[in-house]
Amino acid sequence: MTSMTDSTATANTAARVMLLGGEPMDGPRHIWWNFVHSSKQRIDQPADDWRADRFPSVPDDPERIPLPGDPEPIVRYP
Repeated sequence: MTSMTDSTATANTAARVMLLGGEPMDGPRHIWWNFVHSSKQRIDQPADDWRADRFPSVPDDPERIPLPGDPEPIVRYP
């Protein structure tokens, strides 16, 4: 959407909607699971860190979500 564009959203049931805006990104982003970066190669290290349990835990949340099996495919946006 561009600035000052009119839009309409319709839901058949109760819904929550969030509209997030801002300046365009400065280039493409690669997305895999919870990791986003401008370089595909830079996603590998945090994935390894997650597997090795080097991320801090969430306070008061004992659950640790396992990393999905194979890191492919990584989505490129846009």
